[in-house]
Amino acid sequence: MPAPRLLVIEGNTADGRALLKAAGGDAPSVGYSGLLRDLLPGAVTDICYPADIGANLPDACGIEGYDGVVITGSALHVYDGGPHVDPQIALVRATLSTGIPIFGSCWGLQVLNVAAGGSVRRNPKGREIGFGRRIRLTAAGRGHPMYAGKDEVFNSVTVHLDEVESVAPGTRVLASNAVSAVQAIEIAHGDAVAWGVQYHPEYTLKDIAATLRRYGKTLVAEGFFPDEANLVAYAHELDTLATDTSVKWLAWRHALDHLILNESYRVKEIQNWITHQVLPMRSKRGRE
Repeated sequence: MPAPRLLVIEGNTADGRALLKAAGGDAPSVGYSGLLRDLLPGAVTDICYPADIGANLPDACGIEGYDGVVITGSALHVYDGGPHVDPQIALVRATLSTGIPIFGSCWGLQVLNVAAGGSVRRNPKGREIGFGRRIRLTAAGRGHPMYAGKDEVFNSVTVHLDEVESVAPGTRVLASNAVSAVQAIEIAHGDAVAWGVQYHPEYTLKDIAATLRRYGKTLVAEGFFPDEANLVAYAHELDTLATDTSVKWLAWRHALDHLILNESYRVKEIQNWITHQVLPMRSKRGRE
């Protein structure tokens, strides 16, 4: 049988990816692809770039060749529309029409919600960045397969300024916290069942450190740091802890425990998506 094939939809423009690289990171799709291959050994991952004007994108027939599709985060805003956003919504809508399993992180959740008929807004409470604290499962989330092995209340790596304003028809809200009422969703849309989270289970501490440096002056202006020197120092501590999670004083300073530092726990939502969505659909389609 052919190897499992997964498509990663990169949400950022080429300029956005370049800014992350300059900040010491990489395009989210690169890290996401590596994680998927780790979680599903033998899998083949492809990346597409719908935010790049003129990009060659798969149609519904092309998408049907995949066993699952994931959507990364992005610095874009869905409500802005335009040539960097609209093709992404169209691609996700086409993906939903195939019934292929979909998982969206942050921007990915927002695009899924809009593609299925919901709306997104700038969060009136402001940006949630670094670590999303006290994310709590709803009644629908408790016992949901996406959260198998996850605590009812947990923390996760996060960065977002926007949030779901109104959920799409067929949506169940699976988790929330004090910053955003919608921290995770399941969308039933036609033959598709898509899962999305507002946070970033796929992000490492190095990823969020690069993101902090990428936003730089914006985070200072928003009051998260008194100046860029403090921001750089904070990011450096996260880089250090990423290299060695046993540095107790750093873990204590940033209030980080296994919820973030244990990779197998942090990425459970994605592992559960593979286990409960991708592999069963692959079996159903006779592709094992």
